[in-house]
Amino acid sequence: MSIILDHVNYIYGADTPLAMHALKDICLQIKDGEFVGIIGHTGSGKSTLMQHLNGLVKATDGHIYYNGQDIYDDDYNMKELRSKVGLVFQYPEHQLFEVDVFSDVCFGPKNLGLDKKEVELRAYDALRKVGFPNELFYQSPFELSGGQKRRAAIAGVLAMKPEVLILDEPTAGLDPKGRDEILQQVKKLQQETGMTILLVSHSMEDVAEYVDRIIVMNQGSVLFDDTPKNVFAHYKELEEVGLAAPQVTYILNALQEKGLPVDTSVTTISEAASEIVKALHK
Repeated sequence: MSIILDHVNYIYGADTPLAMHALKDICLQIKDGEFVGIIGHTGSGKSTLMQHLNGLVKATDGHIYYNGQDIYDDDYNMKELRSKVGLVFQYPEHQLFEVDVFSDVCFGPKNLGLDKKEVELRAYDALRKVGFPNELFYQSPFELSGGQKRRAAIAGVLAMKPEVLILDEPTAGLDPKGRDEILQQVKKLQQETGMTILLVSHSMEDVAEYVDRIIVMNQGSVLFDDTPKNVFAHYKELEEVGLAAPQVTYILNALQEKGLPVDTSVTTISEAASEIVKALHK
């Protein structure tokens, strides 16, 4: 399974005086089982790009292939694509509406026409995968904490059994503890199921900690596409486009400038701590 974007362009308000080029000649391949971070300043095109992947937005020109099929073919089943490529919007808890959490998570698979037993099994499995407490299954979603609402909303998408999960700023508005819990659960899900996950985030620390590959968007184009270590090595170029590297990158570079022999390519706090201890013992 893979997603291929072949020279994808998207223009808001095409053929009007207010036309704006939101995506410019995007060529990407997302491979099966990857955990990819998408970063970029506000207006860089990252959310627009994600909405193309399950057909919510159609490219002005170019092609998108899912498992070798062009999703813009006249006979392509777009409904099936949206069950395979799940998109969790920013602040997804605003989409919760049922009387209790379990009913809300059942809503998606029920609309696939599945029988009651299969629907409920999927809902239970999805809630378990996001670490949702059993005792809250029949609680009103409006009585939950922010982090619990976020888990319930993600479970609602997982119950559709997608092959690809797109998370658009899944930790926005959460406190540090809630943010870490959500991302740790997402990483565990990816490791246990092999699901392809795309994480849109403004947090450099989050993408450095959890993803295997980072795509940096800038003004509708791909600026960098590489491992976290290689992307954040370009921290000065990132600063020029309104981004930054994780704080540990700046700390390690400052220590190196002071003469401490540290590896400035490490990107997580645990790696940085080990590197500093090792350098001090030399």
